[in-house]
Amino acid sequence: MQRQKGVALWRQISDRIRANILAGLYDGTGMVPAETALAEEFGVNRHTVRAALAALAQEGIVRAAQGRGTMITQRDKFDFPIGRRTRFTEGIGDQARDLKGILLASETQAASAEVAHRLGLRIGEQVLRLDGVRTADGRPVSRSSMWFPANRFAGIDAAFAASGSITRALASCGVEDYLRDTTEVTAVHAEPDDVASLGLTPGAIVLVTRALNTDLSGTPIQYAVTRFPADRVQFTIRS
Repeated sequence: MQRQKGVALWRQISDRIRANILAGLYDGTGMVPAETALAEEFGVNRHTVRAALAALAQEGIVRAAQGRGTMITQRDKFDFPIGRRTRFTEGIGDQARDLKGILLASETQAASAEVAHRLGLRIGEQVLRLDGVRTADGRPVSRSSMWFPANRFAGIDAAFAASGSITRALASCGVEDYLRDTTEVTAVHAEPDDVASLGLTPGAIVLVTRALNTDLSGTPIQYAVTRFPADRVQFTIRS
């Protein structure tokens, strides 16, 4: 553990335990090692280990089993494919029965340097920003901020609010098909908005995608920054 790293020790330990669980290192028993063993492994006291396990329990990754220790809660990840035609509903497919897209907020704003660059616009040109959450069987699986050229996609916010689908919302604006141009993936600690919207604890890991979609002529139509809980979603990259 890096005591001078600027990240609380309990958070570093919860990250390590979470990574070990996701890697299947504890699959033999279905239990996390005892607090004393973890304290010795990480060179900390049991109070710090308890704080780490409490955070993981709040995320639903583990739970205390009286008289037994800390049990790993088995929750399968959703496999989300990323390819030329990346679609949330089709991607999750039959992995969930109930898929929803929820519009949290929308506004017309001046394009920042990043958004303008991605969408091929001038800095300050008008764009529509939509913020939304997607759920699968009641579990939040992503939180997105999405930008569209305002002069082409007037009303897409209302269309998304009504349908819960970006694909259907784009179709209502005349884009029947579209392609994924680029997807960049990073991993970071959850921010306060992630904690609130995705039901996470501070310090949970989220996978962040920065994605650009184009119409079939190659014109950029949507730039999105999306955050996925790392314990609920995994990506499969398809050529």
